[in-house]
Amino acid sequence: MNTSRERLASIIDAALEAVEPGGAVRAVLARRGRALLAGGRDFPVAGHLLVAALGKAAVPMARAALAICGDLVTGGLAVTHARPAGLERLGPLPAREAGHPLPDHRSAEAGRELASLAAEAGSGDLILALLSGGGSALAALPAEGLEPGDLSATTDALLRGGASIEELNAVRGHLSAISGGHLARLAAPAAVLVLALSDVPGDRPNVIASGPFSPDPTTFGDALAVIERRCPGRVPPRVAAHLERGARGGIPETPKPGAAAFDGVSWHLVGSGAIAAAAAAARAAAIGYEAEVAPVVLRGEAREAGRRLAAEVRELAERGRAACRVWHGETAVTVTGGGAGGRNQELILAAALELDGADGVLLAAMGTDGRDGPTDAAGGVADGGTVGRIRASGLDPEALLCDNDANRALAAAGDLLVTGPTGTNVADLVVALVGGRV
Repeated sequence: MNTSRERLASIIDAALEAVEPGGAVRAVLARRGRALLAGGRDFPVAGHLLVAALGKAAVPMARAALAICGDLVTGGLAVTHARPAGLERLGPLPAREAGHPLPDHRSAEAGRELASLAAEAGSGDLILALLSGGGSALAALPAEGLEPGDLSATTDALLRGGASIEELNAVRGHLSAISGGHLARLAAPAAVLVLALSDVPGDRPNVIASGPFSPDPTTFGDALAVIERRCPGRVPPRVAAHLERGARGGIPETPKPGAAAFDGVSWHLVGSGAIAAAAAAARAAAIGYEAEVAPVVLRGEAREAGRRLAAEVRELAERGRAACRVWHGETAVTVTGGGAGGRNQELILAAALELDGADGVLLAAMGTDGRDGPTDAAGGVADGGTVGRIRASGLDPEALLCDNDANRALAAAGDLLVTGPTGTNVADLVVALVGGRV
């Protein structure tokens, strides 16, 4: 590892290895006879064992669980965003592919299958739910009176309005027949064992995959407030009417903490951004950096976060030592332009403008799933020469940032970070290297 970018790649590899979904499941789940073991508890299987895998990491999580559970599994479903070519089944589980980040008709079909699976489970049955990020779009069964296109249009409006993952899920839980704890209500009285790979800051159960088996503390009123704040007048009329009716009490609320629907649900975190960040820092320390995980979770508007992190990187460089700082979390982008690029690329372009001309600094931001927004890049990398390379190509980096066109800018600089699909998803990772041999 003779260059800073080679060392950066090693640090990123360590982070992704720490949250490999199959390994995360194997570290928590075991079998003893006709019972599963997780978190120091036994979960007996008197009847059927059904596996419901939902999210970007559904396939590797399901494969690991099936290897552990063996012939106990009698059925279930796996739903993901990019099913491996030719994969129609995982043993007894049909493997479905559905829309992400915008739900589509396949998402509604998958949601209907999951609802049926939960509703048909009975006393003595156990549902092993394997949840990862993206689940709320991949299985998006509309509430009564709504259509799949309503959910897609609303999600698009919220994303363009810069909604946080918490805001997105407050709305989605109130437009869905399975999110926001509704799937737990359908599954009762069956027992549910949830293993979750978190892609959200704080790792809250009600936010991961929109919490299909978790109590929802938000209300229809909260959902309406998000719409008014992020995309007023830009959601389908049926959606606005549905939320307004719910706020008036005309539609039952999502299941709340303490509801009987959750008596049989046990929830366990198997991987998170914090785990990935710690592994990145450990690898950095092993190769000679003073390494630390930032105490503040990454969030907020992407370009503002980029500027803020660039200032931190400059301050870190002033210490004159080889150092690494790692952040994890998730930012958002308020889309006002017509360009392409995800939140990590936008963060990096904004940071690059602040780091222009700086010596001995390197900053990378990536989506841990290997995809940033509607692009094939995982994110981007910036050093003191990034802006100069963009300008040398004949492009204006400030104008491109204003047009939300970070992908074009970073491609011109040769600073796109491309990993391909990683098979995991714990939101975003940002790594800074300063000093040493940068």
